[in-house]
Amino acid sequence: MVAFDKEQEVREILDKVRPALLADAGNIELVKVENDEVFLKLYGTCQTCPVADMTMKDLVIYTIKESLPWVKAVNIGEEKYQIT
Repeated sequence: MVAFDKEQEVREILDKVRPALLADAGNIELVKVENDEVFLKLYGTCQTCPVADMTMKDLVIYTIKESLPWVKAVNIGEEKYQIT
């Protein structure tokens, strides 16, 4: 699968979880896909939210893991989450 296709797949997943983030004045964006690793950036209140880590694991990482089995890790800002 080419990188563009993988990026498009990730964007489609982010579009599914984005409404939950927008509801709390946050957002998330794909930076790149490299070697089956996804790199994301947080915006708005997601950057300073005290429960952002829980949201990322329970919503974003879970959705990516369930939908995109080729993903090995997700990097959100400075945090790296291994997909197992």
